[in-house]
Amino acid sequence: MPKKIFSVLCAFFFIVSCVLPGLTAAAYEPTGVDVSATAALLLSLDTDEVLYSLNPDKKVYPASITKIMTVTVMLESEKYDPDGMVTMTDEVQKIIMGTGSAVSNLRVGEQITQLDLVYFVLMASYGDCAYMAALYYGGTVDNFVAMMNAKAEALGLSGTHYSNPVGLHDPETYTTVNDICTLTKYALQNPTFEDVCHTTRYVVAATNMSAKRTLSTTNFLQDPNTNYYYQYAKGVKTGYTDQAGRCLVSTASYNGYNYLCIVMGCPSNEYRHFSDSANLYRWAFNNFTFKEVANSTDPVCEIPVDLSLDTDFAPLYFKKPFVTVLPNEADDSTILVKFHLKADRVDAPIKQGDVLGTADVIYAEQIIGTVDLVAGESIEASRLLIAVRAVKTFFTSFYMKLFLVFIVIAIIVFIVLCIRLNLARIKKRRVKYVPYGKKKK
Repeated sequence: MPKKIFSVLCAFFFIVSCVLPGLTAAAYEPTGVDVSATAALLLSLDTDEVLYSLNPDKKVYPASITKIMTVTVMLESEKYDPDGMVTMTDEVQKIIMGTGSAVSNLRVGEQITQLDLVYFVLMASYGDCAYMAALYYGGTVDNFVAMMNAKAEALGLSGTHYSNPVGLHDPETYTTVNDICTLTKYALQNPTFEDVCHTTRYVVAATNMSAKRTLSTTNFLQDPNTNYYYQYAKGVKTGYTDQAGRCLVSTASYNGYNYLCIVMGCPSNEYRHFSDSANLYRWAFNNFTFKEVANSTDPVCEIPVDLSLDTDFAPLYFKKPFVTVLPNEADDSTILVKFHLKADRVDAPIKQGDVLGTADVIYAEQIIGTVDLVAGESIEASRLLIAVRAVKTFFTSFYMKLFLVFIVIAIIVFIVLCIRLNLARIKKRRVKYVPYGKKKK
């Protein structure tokens, strides 16, 4: 591309970046969807773009959404062995008694595999099994809760704190939708966690005290035997207490599109957490498509280059093609790019692929993504120009300036001394010696 075209493009994007109004973090407004939640989020798992957001940093009570963290700590424990056995204890049953939590009816002394325990906690949401896990993996409930909070801190969940592994209401058990989103994306990277989330029915083999039994998911979106069935939805976790309201974290996949939906604080007297989530999924699937905003084969701007005899500018490219989810009606004219170069100028040598800046992709006054800008070609440095700069730098350095000042001062001092000596000699020649007492005739 000719340099003039480069210059025009850079000038255009510079002007756009200067006059663009302040960007907001607000997501799109869903049409035809009445969300009853007090806090919610709809995220594209393909592009990490938030399509819908409602009070994402508001403090909320998680109820059994807590068990996402409980199972995450279980699966990451050094003690976790899917085939290893764990035993229901009298201590667990005493802890859970009177809490109102759902229980599994496992009897004291009954043994199940640790993989079964994951299903009991995450899919069936049994509170006694959450305490069973806490005692087995943490030694004590308090120690296990400390492990949960340590994991929350490690994941950067600054708005989250746990006081129990079940999600029983407590002012000290709280979170935010953004934190739930971060935790869920992390948890889903574990294949076992993901498999459990995708399971609607799970058969537990006969134990030492019971015949085989079948567990069912508490997420009606993925259960075809309910009125809330939504064929594209999977897990992740339901939650409910009077204080938390009805809550749901779920995912849905259709036609190559994958979304994560979180609704918290839905009305307690109805199952709006299911219908709200399904409606948000339908809105996303019907109104958004993948769009390639920019490729990685065409230059998008340039940066001035010093120390090269071959070129004065380096063309910059997107490091990788930028694909995002945008409304169906969006076109190229509604998408802007704002460049952030690392410096006003760069020195050769430059290697192809060197990151020399970033570009924010903006749609509807929102930053929908940031991509690295890289050099499209290698540029060699000129030894002559490097030498010239070195000489120039030497003679313009602070120490050289200090040395020159010293020389100038020395010369001035030398001149002054020379003048004073010459004046003294001239004065001496002018004085005539007359002996004392001898009169002049």
